[in-house]
Amino acid sequence: MPARRPARTALAVAAAALLTATAAACGDTGGLRGAGATPSAVSPVRLWPGLRPASSPAYPYDVATRETVKGVTVSGGDVRTVDPVDVVEAELRAHPDDYGPKGAYRATAGRMRQCRPGGDRARCPLLEPYRRDLTGDGRAELTLGFRLYPTNQTAVRVYTAEGRRLVQVLADDDAIVGVALARRALIERSPADVSGYEYRTTWVWDPVQRAMVFSRDEYLHVGGGRHGRTPSPPAPARPSPGASSRSTSSPNSSSPGASPRTSSPGVR
Repeated sequence: MPARRPARTALAVAAAALLTATAAACGDTGGLRGAGATPSAVSPVRLWPGLRPASSPAYPYDVATRETVKGVTVSGGDVRTVDPVDVVEAELRAHPDDYGPKGAYRATAGRMRQCRPGGDRARCPLLEPYRRDLTGDGRAELTLGFRLYPTNQTAVRVYTAEGRRLVQVLADDDAIVGVALARRALIERSPADVSGYEYRTTWVWDPVQRAMVFSRDEYLHVGGGRHGRTPSPPAPARPSPGASSRSTSSPNSSSPGASPRTSSPGVR
């Protein structure tokens, strides 16, 4: 009901405006009235029209992850049948090197054991799981988040079911302060290196790569705050989206290394 309220309010305002205009028109002579000067339209200005194409592709982005989760079986093609703890532990076992030195891996894996019955729930790093359709096929995907130790970063993962297989279609680790699901998109908010600014990274489902792909990166002013030691930089450096190195286009394959990227105010 609250979601419909703004639309109903807008309709009421429009109706009132129409009635007012109709009433005013009854006493109007019908003559045309000037609306003032009309601003000139400004078209985009193309810079360097003779610029030659580059001889190599643009700087690579770590934009997609796709990998079958080993050791986890989906019943009836429904992600609700899998245990999120099993899923995270399967990932930790499969990619221990992705979580830093062995001590860091042991810290996160050890905490995951606290998520089991009888464990200390206050020490469990797994956040509340969400199940929502992100691919548009009418079936829910599984979105998981868990804290990484000792960095206290957050790992965000999205999984879809393909028959009895559970397939990871997004893997991103970052210093995250908020995550939102909006229609078919997942949006992450991360603090920027300048007070009062933050990064917002959007991931959307790509039916060609069959994965959640990096779609949009914004550098936004979100409130007051002191500037850093230098004025707001035009292009603060930031790691590539998808801190996980498993950027792939097919299950069970990998490409090493995430590339850094530069993010400037606005949208990349």
